Amino acid sequence: MSHTIHVTKIINAPLRFVYNWCTDFREDDNKITGSKTRRIILQKTKQRVVYISAYRSSGGSRYGVNIVTLHPPNGWHLDYAGEEADEIGDYRLTRLDPVRTRLDMTFKEKYKIRDAPTRKEDMKQTSEMWDRYVAALERDYAHGK
Repeated sequence: MSHTIHVTKIINAPLRFVYNWCTDFREDDNKITGSKTRRIILQKTKQRVVYISAYRSSGGSRYGVNIVTLHPPNGWHLDYAGEEADEIGDYRLTRLDPVRTRLDMTFKEKYKIRDAPTRKEDMKQTSEMWDRYVAALERDYAHGK
């Protein structure tokens, strides 16, 4: 099963801050969303971030490889290959005014499992996860981090 979803978020922070915050991949980022997925960073350069996602599902431990290609100052691209799904993600930032930025995201999901989420379920889960990221990002911006 495959589908494509689009999610847009308006963020109360300048584009440069949003880009730097969103592309500063860290192993403890799962704490922001409450996810149990572990992130193991393998490579982090100005052009690319490579990390492993490790999580549990009904079949036991599962792993996926994430390759993020950075396109400063306003975009990045994700290629994910996992045991249960593959994903391509594109992220684009647009400056709305000096302190507001729009983040447009497109994800192409290709599931390898029977009980895959529907497009609607994926959209809801992705939007809720990004609501948590945006709240944390805006808190960090307000506190000058």
